[in-house]
Amino acid sequence: MTTTDQAEHPRPQLTRRRWTDLCGEWGFAYDDADVGLDADWCSRAEVFDRTINVPFPPESPASGVGDRGFHPVVWYRRSLRWSPAAGERLLLHFGAVDYRASVWVNGSLVARHEGGHTPFSADITAALDSGGEQIVAVRAEDAPTDLGQPRGKQDWQERPHNIFYERTTGIWQPVWLEPVPPTSIATVRWLPDVDRGVLGVAVELSRTPERPLRLRVALAQHGRRLADDVYSFAGATLHREVALYRPDMTLDQGRVLWSPDHPNLVDAELTLLDGDEPVDVVRSYAGLRTVRASGGRFVLNSRPYFLRMVLEQGYWPQTHLAAPSAAAIRREVELIKELGFNGVRLHQKVEDPRFLYWCDRLGLIVWGEMANAYEFSRAAIERLTREWLEVLHRDVSSPSIVAWVPLNESWGVPNLESEPAQRDLVRALYHLTKAIDPSRLTIGNDGWEHTVSDIFSIHDYSSDGAVLRERYGSGDAVERTLHQVQPHYRSVVLPGFARHEEPLMVTEFGGSTFDASPEKCWNGYGAVTDAASLAKKYQELVSALLDSPVIAGFCYTQLTDTGQERNGLLDENRVPKFDIAAIRQITTAAAAAVPADAIANIQILHADRPAPDV
Repeated sequence: MTTTDQAEHPRPQLTRRRWTDLCGEWGFAYDDADVGLDADWCSRAEVFDRTINVPFPPESPASGVGDRGFHPVVWYRRSLRWSPAAGERLLLHFGAVDYRASVWVNGSLVARHEGGHTPFSADITAALDSGGEQIVAVRAEDAPTDLGQPRGKQDWQERPHNIFYERTTGIWQPVWLEPVPPTSIATVRWLPDVDRGVLGVAVELSRTPERPLRLRVALAQHGRRLADDVYSFAGATLHREVALYRPDMTLDQGRVLWSPDHPNLVDAELTLLDGDEPVDVVRSYAGLRTVRASGGRFVLNSRPYFLRMVLEQGYWPQTHLAAPSAAAIRREVELIKELGFNGVRLHQKVEDPRFLYWCDRLGLIVWGEMANAYEFSRAAIERLTREWLEVLHRDVSSPSIVAWVPLNESWGVPNLESEPAQRDLVRALYHLTKAIDPSRLTIGNDGWEHTVSDIFSIHDYSSDGAVLRERYGSGDAVERTLHQVQPHYRSVVLPGFARHEEPLMVTEFGGSTFDASPEKCWNGYGAVTDAASLAKKYQELVSALLDSPVIAGFCYTQLTDTGQERNGLLDENRVPKFDIAAIRQITTAAAAAVPADAIANIQILHADRPAPDV
């Protein structure tokens, strides 16, 4: 039985003391002829002729398989010992299985799920063998050339080309077991309302209880008790607001509100009570902060805040989309902060929840992005929408996430300018996202043709800092750029979209390639010859945007080398290409668009604030 802390739990927003990690060695088999269902492979141990190290995808070296060819159907098998306790239910959790999964326990089908980036669970109690040995079998179907399937940067060609990477088939996030009582806490959602001085909490139970139950909510921050309240359930759901001390939110923001500079979290313990008897206990956490777009600026906690983001592909050479370890996830967040960035734009990947935990805990703003499909069709629309709703459900309580990006660069909607139906999809995804989560900003189609958005984002890969200064040096220059220059040959502003006070951000730029190895790499955004030239180019491009009085934030491409893309500030093994202190100095220079930026930087250096709890 695993009893690790919140940081190592596969689902840090809702943890219990008892859980069992099922990662490690599983039986594995390819089913290229797709005969496994008819041949009852879920009950046949002899067909699993290989082993695989879960959760690493079979295309990756760390999996122990390392086969990068087309294999649309794969199977997994794991034997484990578990004797069910009286009155206890057992849940089997999968962090992510790409793309369509079926799960059996002892030959009984217990779960089906479609969507390669979102979690699912099954109550497997009824399928357990009383003898104690349990057999779990998983079938994963991932059509490698299906362009209507949300796939992100996974290549549909057999070998990676251009900006696309190796595919990820099957299990690629943790698998674990969790014993729970018959009636348990299934979901917890935190709804901070700083303006009103309350923290909302929405809790859903696994079933409607046979008799009324109560929920105890204990909140603390930096060891100080904020609340210890008990509420009654009227059914299987509960929504309550916990009143907080409002003066703290205005007079002591540095110790109360969440921001990258002050990543204050509210630690929570929720206890389900039957009378006075604890039935279920879970740990969670929340963050208090406000996010708005106003007057052409991004506003965090009622103050203009310049976003200094870096593009994060979340890809490792040995494990691909799967993180090598829990420690590697934490180190990734630490490195981003050490480079001077206050934010990260997750790119075409729904990141491991443990990554978001460290962004929450250490202080790093996040733009959450959906992995897109590459064709416009009814099936693609249904798949994308269904999975995007699951992303919003999973990550809605993470305080580090300030913006949602359902679509990037018109991927899956390639004819926005000429096809009304494609524009309708962008608007529909935007409004659906706002309906589910009105507390955050939403970018309808990041970087290219805009029809609706809370932030006006542009992708501009000019390799000349003087050109960036010319294009974004003033409000008039920006208007010329949008309507006449049209970066990347795109009509950035589509008919019907009138710009008002949306913040203007360059959310992809840079991408300068420097690679000391002799291997051939993709060179799409210009190359430099040595580390000194890369440092000079980085300063040239970043300072051009920081000196603009109208740019509210940027996102540099990119954090690390990824596959054939060698345009990272770090190489694929997370080694900086030039001095990390120099990168930080360039990144953190004052921004002209936020006049108080220089003063704020001085205050941050000397602030007397509590260190983040880690």
